[in-house]
Amino acid sequence: MLRLVELDKTYPTGDKALKSVDLEVPQGQVLALIGPSGAGKSTLIRCINRLVEPTSGSVFLGDVDLTKLGSGALRRERRRMGMIFQEYALVERLTVMENVLSGRLGYVGFWRSFTRRFPQSDVDEAFRLLDRVGLLEMADKRADELSGGQRQRVGICRALIQNPALLLVDEPTASLDPKTSRQIMRLICELCAERDLAAIINIHDVALAQMFVQRVVGLRFGAIEFDGPPDALTPDVLTRIYGEEDWEATIEKVEDEDEMVTA
Repeated sequence: MLRLVELDKTYPTGDKALKSVDLEVPQGQVLALIGPSGAGKSTLIRCINRLVEPTSGSVFLGDVDLTKLGSGALRRERRRMGMIFQEYALVERLTVMENVLSGRLGYVGFWRSFTRRFPQSDVDEAFRLLDRVGLLEMADKRADELSGGQRQRVGICRALIQNPALLLVDEPTASLDPKTSRQIMRLICELCAERDLAAIINIHDVALAQMFVQRVVGLRFGAIEFDGPPDALTPDVLTRIYGEEDWEATIEKVEDEDEMVTA
């Protein structure tokens, strides 16, 4: 379980990105983080794995307070947190297989990582993951030969080969077309269910979040404005999070999409 306790982040400019955020995410739950640009969504995700250092507060992964760890212990704990990026963060000149196996770099010794010689068990798991996401035949292709959706699937495999306890997903569909966006969100949620894996997904598309996740948290000005099930995102709630807009149209879109998926 992930637990955030009074998490604050103030940048040197004085901008307060997070304000006393308290949040618990149980094992197996997929949570969507929504809110306007600048609300603190990406900062929150990066404070969890300390890519951004919190100003104050605590981040517990299980019984471990990540904010109290030194650099060596933090590197070990980061192996338990898989990260999926908006811009994929693949090494373009490496093959799909090599990019997936890079998720094991925190587990192998220096020379094996330097020469990219991984145990056979890691290679077997990489093949299994690629097969699961429909990219087995792409294993030997270079990353720069792939489409956006294929690159994101490679990023998912790279995160999962860490065997994490938590997935941190930063705008996974921002660069994708609507059909591919639904496929990627569905894949992430299916994989989390198969592995009983918790996930926090920072996402701008409210309708897409409502279609797939179990729980939605809305941030506004660095504070939690809403925390509840997707069907509780009424026009009044969305106005509190984002401001005035015709939110009835968004809700109707979600209902229409749900009917199409069910059909």
